[in-house]
Formats: sequence, C-alpha cells, structure tokens
Amino acid sequence: MLDRDRIVGKLDTLDGYLRELDTILPRSLEEYRRIEIRRACERLVQVAVECVIDTCTLVVAGLRLGLPAEEEDLFDKLEARGVISTGTRDTLRRMKGCRNILVHEYGTVADEVIFETITNNRGDFVQFKREILNALPRL
Repeated sequence: MLDRDRIVGKLDTLDGYLRELDTILPRSLEEYRRIEIRRACERLVQVAVECVIDTCTLVVAGLRLGLPAEEEDLFDKLEARGVISTGTRDTLRRMKGCRNILVHEYGTVADEVIFETITNNRGDFVQFKREILNALPRL
C-alpha cells in the first residue's frame, strides 16, 4: 500500500532543501567557489537528490513494483508504470550520478557542473515533485 503521507513528507523535505539553497545561492561562479558556499551547495544538492531517491523508493515499494537491483532501476520502474516521464527518468539518472560523485568522490567535482545545477537546473527537482504529486491520486 502506498504511504502517501510519507511520500508527501519527503517532497516537503525536498522543498525545504531547495528553499535553503535559495538563501545561499551564489550569483557567480567565483562566488560559488568560496569554500563555505561551495560546500554548503554541494551538501544541499546531495541531500536533495537523496530525498528524490527516497521518494522513488517509497513509491516503488508502495506499488509493489519489485525489488530494484540498483537505484537506477527505481527510475525505470516508475517510468514504466507511468508515474514519471522518460525525460524525468533520464534527469534522475544524471542527478544520481552527480550525487555519487559528491558522496563517493568517484571523480573530481567540477565546480561548473554544480554551479550550473543550482542556478539553472533546480527546476528538475520541481518537475519531479510535480509528476509524483500528479500521479498520486491515480495510484
């Protein structure tokens, strides 16, 4: 059974992270490169993406779509069920990759990539939230 309250709670948490990000949003790449701004932005992107993944996990489990072999399977299952669009699925894969670089240091974090994410791609989080909320009544 879908736990709508927990899903909506996760989406509210996501909103909180995005609001926090708005309060420290740098106006330039140079400002972003200040260590305290960069680290705060990186952390907020990380926890926002983790919140998205947690939301996906709750929906997949609630719909009993099967155990994912890995996190990306969550996105595929939700797209196949019509919960999220193909475009959002692809965006979530990129978000997860960015989060993995931040958390696991699989590679060097390019300041330009994170700055681009926080200045131009925050709408991806909003789109994800919109698709989940639109899908909830029919699930």
